[in-house]
Amino acid sequence: MDPEVDPESGELLGIGAFAARARLSAKALRLYDRLGLLAPARVDEVTGYRSYRTGQVERARTVALLRQLDMPLARIAEVLDADDGAAAADRLAAYWADVEARIAGQRTLAAFLRGRLSGRSSEMYGKFAVETVDVPQQVLITETRHTLADELPAWIGAALERLERGAAECGGVAGVPFVAYHAEVSMESDGPAEACVPVADEAAARAWAEARGRAWETTVRVEPAQRLAHTRITKAQVAHPQILAAFEAVEQWMAAEGLTAAGPCREVYFADWEAAGAEDPVFDILPSLKEGDSWLRPPPGAALPEVLCPQHQPG
Repeated sequence: MDPEVDPESGELLGIGAFAARARLSAKALRLYDRLGLLAPARVDEVTGYRSYRTGQVERARTVALLRQLDMPLARIAEVLDADDGAAAADRLAAYWADVEARIAGQRTLAAFLRGRLSGRSSEMYGKFAVETVDVPQQVLITETRHTLADELPAWIGAALERLERGAAECGGVAGVPFVAYHAEVSMESDGPAEACVPVADEAAARAWAEARGRAWETTVRVEPAQRLAHTRITKAQVAHPQILAAFEAVEQWMAAEGLTAAGPCREVYFADWEAAGAEDPVFDILPSLKEGDSWLRPPPGAALPEVLCPQHQPG
């Protein structure tokens, strides 16, 4: 059956003719229809034959070009459904900024892997000074969450903010906040991670947690005095994959010194991120050490870094 003529948009084209004009395959047009990106102007009720208006050619070509940018279908729909051309261009620009950030991260990761594969890892590890420190017993209020890497920064900020507000009812903050990682957090693994804030009053903390309930997976625990390995990270070194080199430097140092990790590693945050410069220290990486690794204990009276807090142990 021949397609009808649309009085407003002009000629209706069969799928083959429209595909040729749009420089797409009929298979691609059927896919775009199924995904809701480009519906035919008319579908014959008897034959199922698809017809398109000539005015749909530009939309079809736009979809095809956006696909060449590896744009996800959901974001293509956002671009196509924008109120006007300027808004559509802004949405495309936002997507491409994300792509460039991802590519920049992958480029850096590739350079990191080249160094590792070529045997130059020791050059990267040498940037990090590692030592052991003893830390005192502390009371912690905590939140735990399973989260992937892309959601982690936002969750850390929100969780620590909630805990620091709660600390006001627990005798006040008694140390620097930190996050403990009970398993790997990446785009394939969701931890869990635990945000921790040391507080001054254990009884008040338990009353606060009881009143708060389990809405945020809040817990209170007293952590015993323990020993931690320690290295300090600058803002520039936080970027992936430099941060991987920092963790691996600690692991390599511990292996070389015959020390054993006793629990999840932590990151201790002590600096104003926005105000910090690229070479300013912003946080510490601290795995706890196994009981019995008693050598290299700081001499009596040695000052401990103010940023250190005891490591969270799995409950």
